[in-house]
Amino acid sequence: MTTSSAPHGDSSHGTADAAGFAATRWSVVLAAAQGKPTPAAATAMEELCRAYWYPLYAFIRRRGYESHEAEDLAQGFFARLLEKRALQDVDPQKGKFRAFLLAALKHFLANERDRAQAQKRGGAHTLLQLDSLDGETRYRLEPAHDATAEKLFERQWALTVLHQVLARLQAEAEADGKAATFASLKGFLVGDRSQTHAAAGAALGLSEGAVKVAVHRLRRRYRELLREEIAHTVADPADIDEEIQYLRRCL
Repeated sequence: MTTSSAPHGDSSHGTADAAGFAATRWSVVLAAAQGKPTPAAATAMEELCRAYWYPLYAFIRRRGYESHEAEDLAQGFFARLLEKRALQDVDPQKGKFRAFLLAALKHFLANERDRAQAQKRGGAHTLLQLDSLDGETRYRLEPAHDATAEKLFERQWALTVLHQVLARLQAEAEADGKAATFASLKGFLVGDRSQTHAAAGAALGLSEGAVKVAVHRLRRRYRELLREEIAHTVADPADIDEEIQYLRRCL
């Protein structure tokens, strides 16, 4: 998972606390939707789209489109969404970026009848540079079950949020010169039941007790970053706990 968020206090976009909440990415976009679009809002929208593009790609594929069609449609959708004037179409009543994005995509697909238009779209625009691991490669790893496009979108959204958080946590560890420690303890965050405190301690040259303390601190920071990441995608800090529960249900 990749993220453009800076570790330990992303001052350019605020934090999840009530005082700084208005400066989070989605709140910046919603504020611009009520007035004149700003460069900051356009940047915030692009960062959100860059981070959360894959759940939309998976949704389009599960709707029955071929890979090349899904790529064209996703790029066409983002090209339109990232035009500054498109920010004026954002409905402030849609408090969650997740809900807005899926509704906007469904509307886009409902009006998209000619694939040739999707292929041409974006020629006059700067396309969103997506993850280096292309969407189709990732989609082929999806379980071959009958989950609806909506269910797949929800699960991939939840996984993307958690991936964003892990990437931020890893970036912080690397900045602090603790990359090896993070690599050894990451399993405790992702539910790796094969990992033990004793084995991690042996790898790091620490006592089992010291490892337990380190894991406790890592989990605490993980929870903090999870709340910060979710804050970037909701309009009201009161929605953070509800969104966390939503993620758990999806997984």
